[in-house]
Amino acid sequence: MAFLETILIILLVYYALKIILKFSKPYLMRYIAKKANEKFGQDFGNDPFSNPNENRTEGEVTIDTSKANTKSSKPSVGEYVDFEEID
Repeated sequence: MAFLETILIILLVYYALKIILKFSKPYLMRYIAKKANEKFGQDFGNDPFSNPNENRTEGEVTIDTSKANTKSSKPSVGEYVDFEEID
């Protein structure tokens, strides 16, 4: 008889949790989305490309030059070894 009571308690807890999670899922998702939105807003709230000290008029054209790609390869990459197949 104790075995059946244990099985019954496990089933009741399982279905109770299933029902509770079913009703609380929208609130949990809304809370998670709200927190993610706040974090995203903090990380990307300020535009890194805008300069607050610079006042531009509408229609003004500016050209920003960037540094050229200054990757330089090493002249001595390594020693070349020619291998031959031996039959």
